[in-house]
Amino acid sequence: MHPLLLHNGRLIDTREKFLSPGQVGVLNGWGVFTTIRVYDGVMFAWQRHWDRMARDARKLSVPMPQPDELEAQLQSLIDANSAHNATLRVSIIRNRGGMFETPGIESDYDIVAFTRDLTAWGESARLGIVPQARHAQCEFAGTKILSWAQNLTWYERAKKQGLDEVVLLNERNEVSECTSANLFIVQNGRIYTPALVSSGCLGGITRDVILNDLGLDIHEHVLLLADLTGATEVFMTSTTREVMPVTYLEQFGNRPVGPVTLQVRDAFSKFARSYTESHKKAPLSA
Repeated sequence: MHPLLLHNGRLIDTREKFLSPGQVGVLNGWGVFTTIRVYDGVMFAWQRHWDRMARDARKLSVPMPQPDELEAQLQSLIDANSAHNATLRVSIIRNRGGMFETPGIESDYDIVAFTRDLTAWGESARLGIVPQARHAQCEFAGTKILSWAQNLTWYERAKKQGLDEVVLLNERNEVSECTSANLFIVQNGRIYTPALVSSGCLGGITRDVILNDLGLDIHEHVLLLADLTGATEVFMTSTTREVMPVTYLEQFGNRPVGPVTLQVRDAFSKFARSYTESHKKAPLSA
């Protein structure tokens, strides 16, 4: 993590103590968050990140700041940390409600954001399998909330087993997602990905760009484990990994990196570069 973080409009040292256990969202995971990739000082797909956070906040009754104000504060954090090619995490934490609310809380919510260096994920991913990990019919399925302990536990377990991530199956044994990535397969030259509502997966920003902005023929479809194992290519997508080939699936062995995956990866990289160039702020005139 970089030296400074953003807390309610202030840039402070990451070692400073500023949260209270009596802020109900801190101990209960009552809040929303997003992870944003910063390219050359530009927050990639900021509006999409904001829209998703705002939608999820409405579901959870989490108050939100004004988007323009938050965007400006995040940009100041990026500049202060010189985090111009980095990962940015922003959380909105609900402060009121429940039995153990601290008296004298001044704000209904806290904004906490920090940056860090990019993670070296490697060139491909090895995936395990976790059954019954998503409940697709739950009201909050696909909501990006602060309560992330299950995902972290599955991810930590995978790393101990020499894997990189896990495929999470829903209550019908359909493929949903990974702990922090979406999944795509290629079969007979066509690209498929689990549908949001039926699978219970979270709608990732990279997933959204690939579906809607790259001009590719991609289909949302119910996917079973057999579809993953029978696919000619499998790849995963996320803000920090972008597009990553899957080269191993637990119980089913190795699989090749195919040309369609590379095509999608290149198309996304081109889109990200174009977005970055078009959103760079013009230098101030002398």
